[in-house]
Amino acid sequence: MSVTRAYFVIGPAGSGKSTVARLLARQTGAAYIDKDTACTRFTEALLELAGTDRSERDLNPYYQSTVMDLEYLTILDLARDNLAVGRPVVLDAPFGRYFSRPGYLAEVAERHSWPRHAEPVVVRVETDSDTAQARVRARGCARDLSKLADWDAFWQKAQDNACRWSSRHSLVFDNRADGVTPDAVARALGGLAGDDSRAPGLTVR
Repeated sequence: MSVTRAYFVIGPAGSGKSTVARLLARQTGAAYIDKDTACTRFTEALLELAGTDRSERDLNPYYQSTVMDLEYLTILDLARDNLAVGRPVVLDAPFGRYFSRPGYLAEVAERHSWPRHAEPVVVRVETDSDTAQARVRARGCARDLSKLADWDAFWQKAQDNACRWSSRHSLVFDNRADGVTPDAVARALGGLAGDDSRAPGLTVR
């Protein structure tokens, strides 16, 4: 059976993950799985039932200890169901909690019973602090208020949290103010398709 790819699109708030993830999904015909879309209604209900702020994530101990892992388990199961029928997937979520585990992608495949033909691709979206902050302010989400209250501390923590995943394939998109174009995504995908035996770490600007 041919390889079916799972694109893990990662980056801090305001990096433009969703923009890049949607471009990838359009060009590959992948199922687009956004953690916020899949889980927010249930997450807010759980936070309310626990007597906590339904909009707070970063400073909410109940969310951090109980709910966040459930969100990721949910989207990774959704990914499995698509991969099992031969459809690639694009996962749009920060995944920051799991960056320190080099074997995380292998753990995911085993725990969620992903098919053997599924191949992960790590897609890192990068930008600068000022651009990210402006994007976060513009989207106006209540869950971002704690980030904006001390943006410098949030941004430094995000930069210090390096992704240590072991992956055969990886892409890096420079998504500063000018943004990532469809042509840039097409070039990156062409690089992956051109030689499946190598392990590219392609940076697209």
